Amino acid sequence: MFKALGEDIYSRIQVVFRSLRYRNYRLFFGGQSISLIGTWMQRIALPWIVYRMTGSELLLGVVGFAGQLPTFLLSPFAGVVTDRWNRYRVLLVSQVVSMVQAVALAWLSLSGDLDVWHIVLLSIILGCINAFEVPARHSFVIEMVEDKDDLGNAIALNSMMFNGARLVGPSVAGVILATAGEGICFLINAVTFVFVIGSLLMMKVSVKEKQRNEKHIFRELREGVRYTFGFAPIKHVILLLGIISLMGSSYQVLMPVFAKEILHGDSHTFGFLMSAAGCGALLGAVYLASKESVIRLGRLIPAAAGLLSAGLIAIAFNTSFLLSAVLMFITGLGMMMHAASSNTILQTITDDDKRGRVMSFYTRPLWALLRLAACWLAGWQKW
Repeated sequence: MFKALGEDIYSRIQVVFRSLRYRNYRLFFGGQSISLIGTWMQRIALPWIVYRMTGSELLLGVVGFAGQLPTFLLSPFAGVVTDRWNRYRVLLVSQVVSMVQAVALAWLSLSGDLDVWHIVLLSIILGCINAFEVPARHSFVIEMVEDKDDLGNAIALNSMMFNGARLVGPSVAGVILATAGEGICFLINAVTFVFVIGSLLMMKVSVKEKQRNEKHIFRELREGVRYTFGFAPIKHVILLLGIISLMGSSYQVLMPVFAKEILHGDSHTFGFLMSAAGCGALLGAVYLASKESVIRLGRLIPAAAGLLSAGLIAIAFNTSFLLSAVLMFITGLGMMMHAASSNTILQTITDDDKRGRVMSFYTRPLWALLRLAACWLAGWQKW
C-alpha cells in the first residue's frame, strides 16, 4: 500500500514539474527563482522606506505611479519591439539594465544620500525596463518549452516560482528591514540578478534573426490592437484583466499604510501580510500546474476574479491582524489563479507573430492609473 502511495505521489510530482525536463526552461526557472526573491525584497523595502521618510500616503502613490506610468505609455510599443526583435536578447539586455538600476538604488541607500526624488527617478527607469522585459519574458516561455501541450504547465510553474519568491522575499525583507535597513534589501536584489543573467547565458538558444520588417511601427501597433480587440476570446480576457488591475491590484501599494495605521504594526506585520498573500498564490499555482490540460480554464477565470473581489471587500471592513492574514491568503489565491489562467489561455490561442503585442496588454498597464488616485484619496481623507 505504501509503495503504491509513494508511486502515486511521485507521478503527481512529475506531472506538476514536467516542464523542467527542458534544459532551457530548467535554467530559466532556477535563475529566476533566486532573482525574484531579491525583486520581492526590493518591492517590500521601497514603499516602506518612502513611508518611513515622508509619512505620506500621497508620495507612496506617486512612487508607485512613477514606476507604472512608463509601462502604461511604452507597453504597446514594447510589444511591437518584442515581435520584431529577438526575444532572448531583449530579455537578456533588460536583466542587465535592471541590475544596474538595483545597484544604483543600493548605493544611494547605503551611502545615506537617498532622497525621494532618487526613488521616483529610479522607479521611472525600472518602469521603462519592465515595459520591454515583461512581454519579452512571457513570450519567450513558448520558445523554452518544446511541446506546446506543456505550455500551460510552464506558465503555472512561472506563477509558482513568482509566488514562492513572494512568500520568501517579504518574510526575509521584514527581518532585514528591522535589523539592517532598506539598503541591504536593495543590495541583495542587485546580487540576485547575477543568477538570472548567468542562467540566460548558459542556455542553448538558436538565435534566429527575424526577417526585416518594413512596416511602420504605428502600423504594426494598430495591427496588434485590431487583432487583440477584434478576436472575442482575447478581447474578453484582456478587458477583465484590465478591470481587475484597475480596481483590485492597487491594494498592494496601500499595504504599508494598512499594516501601520489600521493594524498598528511594523515592517514585520507588513512582510507577514504580503507573505500570506504569497502563500495563497503559491497554492493556486500548484493547483494549476497539476492540471494536465487547459480544458475548463475559461470557467476558472471568473470564479478566481470573484474570489479576489470577496477577499478585498472583507479586508476593507477588517481590523484584526489574524483575520487580515487569512483574507490576504484568499486574495492572493484569487489574484494568482485569475492572472495565470488568463496568461495560459492567451498564450495558447495567440498567433506567434503577434504574441509580444498581445502580451503587452497582459502586463496590466491600467494598474498605474489607480495607484496615484487611491493613495491621494487615502492621504486627503487623513488630512
